[in-house]
Amino acid sequence: MTHVSGKRLSVALAVAAVLATACTGGGAAPKDAAGGYSAQPKQTGTPKDGGTATVALTPGLSPNYIYPYPPAAANGTVVARGLLWRSLYRPSGEGDQIADAELSLAEPPAYSPDRKTVTIKMKDYKWSNGSPVTADDVVFSMALLKAALAESPANWSFYTPGQFPDGVTAEAAVPDTLTLRLETAYNPSYLLSMLTLLYVMPSAEWNIARTGGPHLDYKQPKHAKAIYKYLTKESESQSTFASNPLWKVVNGPYLLKSFDSTTGSFSLTPNPAYSGPGESRLDQVDFKAFTSAAAVLNQFKAGNLTVGTLDSSFVSQIAALKAKGYNVYGAPAPARLDSLVINFKNTVNNFDKIITQRYARQALQRLIDQQGYITSRGVYNGAGSPNYSTAGHGSPYPPAFGDRPPYPYDPAAAEKLLTDNGWKVTPNGSTTCERPGTGPGQCGAGIPRGQTISFTLASANAPAFVGARDVAFASAAKKLGIEVKIVTKSLNYMYANYGNTYAPATKNEWAMQDYGPLYLAAGYPSSNTVLNTEGSFNLGSYQNAAIDKLINASTFGSDGKSLSAEVSSLAEDLPVLFLPTPHTLVVWKNTLSGPQSSFNALISFLYTPELWYFHDASGARP
Repeated sequence: MTHVSGKRLSVALAVAAVLATACTGGGAAPKDAAGGYSAQPKQTGTPKDGGTATVALTPGLSPNYIYPYPPAAANGTVVARGLLWRSLYRPSGEGDQIADAELSLAEPPAYSPDRKTVTIKMKDYKWSNGSPVTADDVVFSMALLKAALAESPANWSFYTPGQFPDGVTAEAAVPDTLTLRLETAYNPSYLLSMLTLLYVMPSAEWNIARTGGPHLDYKQPKHAKAIYKYLTKESESQSTFASNPLWKVVNGPYLLKSFDSTTGSFSLTPNPAYSGPGESRLDQVDFKAFTSAAAVLNQFKAGNLTVGTLDSSFVSQIAALKAKGYNVYGAPAPARLDSLVINFKNTVNNFDKIITQRYARQALQRLIDQQGYITSRGVYNGAGSPNYSTAGHGSPYPPAFGDRPPYPYDPAAAEKLLTDNGWKVTPNGSTTCERPGTGPGQCGAGIPRGQTISFTLASANAPAFVGARDVAFASAAKKLGIEVKIVTKSLNYMYANYGNTYAPATKNEWAMQDYGPLYLAAGYPSSNTVLNTEGSFNLGSYQNAAIDKLINASTFGSDGKSLSAEVSSLAEDLPVLFLPTPHTLVVWKNTLSGPQSSFNALISFLYTPELWYFHDASGARP
């Protein structure tokens, strides 16, 4: 539900049956760890109206912004995103679907034969003031997104220059029909994934550049820019989030009742005018901010939380939580990628020269003991699954190698890669280049004789498994004479400073970084914007012309198999070092229920409390 602007997060149409049933390329299905969690509880109980659900926010990611598209400079996390304003198509959270058809604001898009004209029929949704949600509102939202990008390409983390929304003209000849005209045809699955990120905002109420000012023609870029600047400025005032009339006009299932600007906690009440699925039986939903996973666990134990996630370091507590009346369900999130991000522009100790060599990346990948990390009580505690590709688990676009990864854990093979390419390996010492040059069996261009392998790994201070897996990697590297210097940083610091696309001045502060998960679009996990040369979220400046062509094919082509080709080639080239995928462990009181899909979506941090209800066979309501 929360989203880090311009930096981090994020989320298929029918595909060939052979792809839908193929291996995921990630490894084994979830296995139960202490207490068991792989079986999802069924929807139960007779719904009762009323009650307050208390939800734990992800520790360390408290919201501080309310406008759906905060500028990159704000380093903003959005409050109640998706619950106040819905995107045109609601992300599904399922590995084989891009959008949740039932919860979307529009019917599925229809394409012209050349895929350059897209017609979208709006559903009968209303704003909280009773006005209909129209195609004009989508045109307005597109205009403001373009205004944000005109100010800075970093203002939207899903943007690649020259791609969506560039070259896309939105028109609304009639209120209930949106027409998108595309200069370049997109793969329908890719375009749909972009439209799940297009939040629809109220054009009739927000088309102003000052409080009480005249209504402006937002189709003129200068006016769209003025409106954007006004709305983002208003969004800086956290103390007025719940009182500013601007933020009371919503199309989602909830209204913001209160916001604590000190902690980031907030409360929601049902939007009486909401016309989408769900009866909003709950009276209120309170989202509580936390600074640590341990604090969340303590509140679960005290019975003060209704819904939240459990850090895998506390997997041994599952049985105790079940005994206290909680359900626990866990699985790998669809299209989740955990990795060590490589900075190909870091020049300290010639790291850029070394890491450009594919054999070096292969050797480092072979030092990552994925199965060992998963089973270790100090790392994943059994709550994880192997992963060696950008597709993630359950994707209908798996890599060609299936469950046989190209570079599995093998320290001996890693050592051989180094010695075969000119390095003298000194275990627990300093491995050095002894055969410089660009020929066979030599270290590679720009690597001098006597060069050592030493670099800095920036490691996020939360969750706990991030630091633990980085220490394990550094320990394995030391055994091959490679020095990995771990520097622990807060997530917010890393978000603001460790990305070459938006913070190039700090490129030499980090050679690798581990900030936890990256979520690609569930259902269509393209690496566009993330690993293509011009991608605005290409944090480590990875460049590969052949990969760029594959990403272009999956973005603009019509062949459904093109994304599998992209996924396979990325896994072989190693733009990042792949880490196991932790299981997201979702916890909720067993007196709360709703459709299983609404709790499964929590694996991807997609919240639909309008579908939840309390039930109580014993006569007491939580």
